[in-house]
Amino acid sequence: MLTQKTKDTVKATAPVLAEHGVDIIRHFYKRMFDAHPELKNMFNVSHQERGEQQQALARAVYAYAANIEDPQSLSAVLKGIAHKHVSLGVRAEQYPIVGEHLLASIKEVLGDAATDDIISAWAQAYGNLADILAGMESELTEASAATPGGWNGWREFVVQSKQPESDVITSFVLEPKDGKPVMNFEPGQYISVAVQVPKLGLQQIRQYSLSDAPNGRSYRISVKREGGNEWHRPGYVSTLLHDQVKEGDVIKLAAPYGNFYIDVNASTPVVLLSGGVGLTPMISMLNRVLQSPQRKVIFVHGARNSSVHAMKDHLLKIAQRQPNFKPYIFYNEPLPSDQPGKDFDFPGMVDIDRISDVIMIPDADYYICGPIPFMRMQHDALLGKGVKEGRIHYEVFGPDLFAE
Repeated sequence: MLTQKTKDTVKATAPVLAEHGVDIIRHFYKRMFDAHPELKNMFNVSHQERGEQQQALARAVYAYAANIEDPQSLSAVLKGIAHKHVSLGVRAEQYPIVGEHLLASIKEVLGDAATDDIISAWAQAYGNLADILAGMESELTEASAATPGGWNGWREFVVQSKQPESDVITSFVLEPKDGKPVMNFEPGQYISVAVQVPKLGLQQIRQYSLSDAPNGRSYRISVKREGGNEWHRPGYVSTLLHDQVKEGDVIKLAAPYGNFYIDVNASTPVVLLSGGVGLTPMISMLNRVLQSPQRKVIFVHGARNSSVHAMKDHLLKIAQRQPNFKPYIFYNEPLPSDQPGKDFDFPGMVDIDRISDVIMIPDADYYICGPIPFMRMQHDALLGKGVKEGRIHYEVFGPDLFAE
C-alpha cells in the first residue's frame, strides 16, 4: 500500500512530469534500448519513429499520477493495457527493467529538481502499478492456457487463404500448423501477429481485430495497408503481409485478447459504428450476434468510397436475408460511379444527427471502432443525444493510452 506522503508527493510532482513528459520518455526509450536492444522486438518501430509511443506513455504516467488516490477510476484502462501486454508477450520480470530506466530518466532529465524523496515516491508508485498489471496479466495467461484450444506465447499458423476485400484491405484466414483446435474468443477481440521485418532487422508485432465469428478451427484478420504519405511512414508489417506473405506461409500468433467485445448473451438492440478499417471487429460482432437472428442490429459505417469499402457485399447479403439487420453507409469522397441509395446512403462523414431517428433505440448498446477522432466524435454525439456512458463501448488501437 502506498502511504499518503507518497501519494501527495506523486500528485504534487505530476505537473512537472507532464511538462517534461515527452523529453523524459524519449530519453527513457533510448536509455532502455541501449541497455536492452532485444526489447526493440516488442515495440512498434513506426510508433517510435512518429513519436506517438513517447506521447502516449507520457500521458499514461501523468494520468496514473493524477488518479493515484482513486486507481479504480483507471481500472478499465488498466485492464486494456494488461490485455495488450499479454498479447505482446510482456513478462513480469521485465517490469523492473522498465522501472529502472524510467526512474533514471526522470532524474537525468529533471536534474536537481528530482530529489531523492521524489524519486523514492515515484519508485513506490511505479512498483504499485507494476504489481497491479502483473497480477492482471498472470490471471489472463492462466485463463488462456486453461481454455480448450488456448495457449501462451507464440503459436505457428498457416495462411490458409488470402482474400482482397478492397483496394487497401486484405483478409487472411489462419489455421494452426499443429492441426489442433483454437480457442474461441469474444467478438471484438484481437490477436497479435509477429513477423520478422528484414528492412528493420527486427521482429515486429501488430495487433489485428478478428474479423469473423469464432469457429474453433481458424482465425481471420482483415489488414489495411498502412502508410503511403508524408505523415505516415510505410506500415512495415501491413506492407509485408500484403506484398510478401502468401498462402501456405507460416506466421506466429498470440492467443486472442482484448476487453472490447460484444455481450453475445444479451438480447438488447445493438448499434455498430465504424470508420475505415474499424469495421473489422464489427464484422466479427455482427456475424456472431446474427446467429441469434431475433436481436436487432444496426450497422453504421463510414468510408471514403467504394474502392476502399471492405466487405460491402457481405453486409448487403445479410441485409437481404435478415429483417432485423439494417446497414447505413456514409461515403465522404464518393466516386463518380458510386450510386446514392445503392452503393451508399449518405454523402459526407458519419453524422449521427442524420440517422438519429433510426439509431436512438431504448436500451441499445453502441459499439464504436475507427480512427481516434472518429470515435471521439461519435462518442460525444451519442452523449449529446442522451445515451448513457455505460451503453457506449469503444476500442483504441495503437499507443493512445489514457487518451485525453
